[in-house]
Amino acid sequence: MVAGALANKPGSGGEAWVRLSWILGLRRLGFDVWFVEQITASTCSDGGGRPAAFADSVNRAFFRRITATYGLLGRATLLCDDGEVEGVPLATLGDVLAGADLLVNISGHLTDRRLLQTTRRRAFVDIDPGFTQIWHARGVADDLLRHHDSHFTIAENIARPGCRIPTLGLRWQTTRQPVVLDDWPVVPAAASDRFTSVATWRGLYGPLEHNGVRYDQKLHQFRRFLELPGKTRARFELALDIDPAETPDLEALDRQGWQLSDPRAVAGDPESFREYVQGSGAEFSTAQGVYVDTRSGWFSDRTARYLASGRPALVQDTGFARTLPVGVGLVSFRTFPEAIAGVEAILSDHASHSVAARSIAEAYFDSDHVLGRFLDGACAT
Repeated sequence: MVAGALANKPGSGGEAWVRLSWILGLRRLGFDVWFVEQITASTCSDGGGRPAAFADSVNRAFFRRITATYGLLGRATLLCDDGEVEGVPLATLGDVLAGADLLVNISGHLTDRRLLQTTRRRAFVDIDPGFTQIWHARGVADDLLRHHDSHFTIAENIARPGCRIPTLGLRWQTTRQPVVLDDWPVVPAAASDRFTSVATWRGLYGPLEHNGVRYDQKLHQFRRFLELPGKTRARFELALDIDPAETPDLEALDRQGWQLSDPRAVAGDPESFREYVQGSGAEFSTAQGVYVDTRSGWFSDRTARYLASGRPALVQDTGFARTLPVGVGLVSFRTFPEAIAGVEAILSDHASHSVAARSIAEAYFDSDHVLGRFLDGACAT
């Protein structure tokens, strides 16, 4: 049983791929995979920013479409806190949970204690490292961590010297974002000089503070590199979720030469998200301040999909060089001059960087290997 957020993130093809990759990857390994999601009625909308009843919401429609497209009909449940259910009935879900070998609880999404206690073995999968641990350390998150048998994080440097993420006294095992490589084939790049990414300007979470250190949002990191288009030969484009009221930043992005598009229009479902990534020449992206400044080793699932598609990635360093090869295919940067040099290196030999990108994905993000190792850790006695 995989638990995660699909209906809670309608119109986000990239977020859908995060959950789908676990589902489809585990299925490839021979498991009978089911999916469960919780949603609150107060978050349901009509897609235009207005509230909607669960039955008529864009959330429910998105869940229904994704589960039907990816073979989850009859194996997926969406539970609304108003008592309504989409998909497999609650009674059947309870029976499945009771018989499941493992609950994979992505971000601890499944919070219903009755359902959690039904399962024989529970694995918490942290994909927001730093946020997860600091919230729990400060007591501002419901302590669901203790209700799991094993704990995994994509912060590969956790508990290592130099990493400032608190461990909370738990034994964190590390994992990577799995990519089902057959779903992400290499296709020819239409324009090698087109650097893109899909991003949210402010995101769901505000700045963090822990032990006297403030960790800023992704937008604060991105502002340091706004002048990049005017300093290189490349074109830069963002499928950017940004509020129209962010006038100063929108004007700055336009002035510096960034081309913007609506992520809901160009990457709103898994298929269009894949087309957008594969239509790029390379990726350029910064990271959340907490990922960077804690030296977490965090690595984006989106970037893993660029690599799998044979697209070089130029991404902000979070300490991932301790576990991943950097330099060709995957290029990291900390400073503005390093970002410029990275762009020029990729443009000067795009073909070699493309081959290396796919090789990195095959060696480090192949779902068969990532999930096989995860299951060894999650099911160990």
